Amino acid sequence: MSEVIRAALVQTTWTGDKESMIKAHEEYARQAAAQGAKVMCFQELFYGPYFCQVQDPAYYEYAESIPGPTTERFQALAAELGMVMVLPMYEQEQPGVLYNTAAVVDADGSYLGKYRKTHIPQVKGFWEKFYFRPGNLGYPVFDTAVGKVGVYICYDRHFPEGWRALGLNGAQIVFNPSATSRGLSSYLWKLEQPASAVANEYFVGAINRVGIEDLGENDFYGTSYFVDPEGKFVGDVGDGHEAELIVRDLDLGLLAEVRDRWAFYRDRRPDAYGDLTAP
Repeated sequence: MSEVIRAALVQTTWTGDKESMIKAHEEYARQAAAQGAKVMCFQELFYGPYFCQVQDPAYYEYAESIPGPTTERFQALAAELGMVMVLPMYEQEQPGVLYNTAAVVDADGSYLGKYRKTHIPQVKGFWEKFYFRPGNLGYPVFDTAVGKVGVYICYDRHFPEGWRALGLNGAQIVFNPSATSRGLSSYLWKLEQPASAVANEYFVGAINRVGIEDLGENDFYGTSYFVDPEGKFVGDVGDGHEAELIVRDLDLGLLAEVRDRWAFYRDRRPDAYGDLTAP
């Protein structure tokens, strides 16, 4: 049975300050809603630069509580537009306790909860352990107006365990907001997430910012996309250099068809995986 959900992603460039970045995303949300989108995800740390290119405590000031002022601002917009929103932000749980987090807001404006990035890199240009603690909320799946939505953030995508956990928790669509750089991982970008969509039999929305920011040489290459549970791109992949709003129709009816055909969940052998959980 066909059950089509119109979904949106946005890839964009750093505007230079937090308020103008928030206003730009409010406008992208309105444009998406005008095209009929009912769910939308922004890029990783959407209202700021990707400050992890440097290690500077000045950027701690971008952190805020979740829920908090930015979440509440987009709760009001979500209710106005009737749109589910995934908002990747810098979270301060308490002073000195900071996470890379995505808030999930339902189409009526209600705050549903948050996911905290689990796997934290610490390599040149991605000094994230300076800014974030590892996530401690597990792999929640949120029951939204468009179905069951999960979130996995950027570097997480290299770790198959979380993808599987989201599937076992019932996800139908998983968003992966990212800030990833040309030359470092671009050859993986169109490989890992389609493969994860197939292995776990759900849709994936992959978002990457674009441009080179003042903080470093990272060249964020966009090419955001949706991929279906057969591993096929839904429409065209986003531009490699320019800001772009991507709106696509996702047929959730395909999920039951694929899960019946391949039966990956039925044929799992968790009894055989014990050694994999050893540190």
